[in-house]
Amino acid sequence: MDIKRGELYYADLSPVVGSEQGGVRPVLVVQNDIGNKYSPTIIAAAVTSKINKAKLPTHIELPSASYGLAKDSVILLEQIRTLDKRRLKERIGELPENTMRRVDGALLISLGCKVN
Repeated sequence: MDIKRGELYYADLSPVVGSEQGGVRPVLVVQNDIGNKYSPTIIAAAVTSKINKAKLPTHIELPSASYGLAKDSVILLEQIRTLDKRRLKERIGELPENTMRRVDGALLISLGCKVN
């Protein structure tokens, strides 16, 4: 499987603990492509269709018609986790560069990175 940063996949996130996102749901691959190629794992952000959640600076809205999703959704960039590639199911699509720039900004906020 040739996995690229910025691609959306369905992934099985169960089992979960507490407030973690679970079940089969879309995820956004945020790991770099070198890691995606050589590691048995990827780093991904959970995606939810509960669009009323798009209230934090770590949330990016995804209109369903633009990205091949069943419903309007939100990327939860405070919900990033390492996943074994075997959790990935069907590829949904890929986000454009301008949306990935917004994702990068939200990741910096989520991780508390300071940019000079």
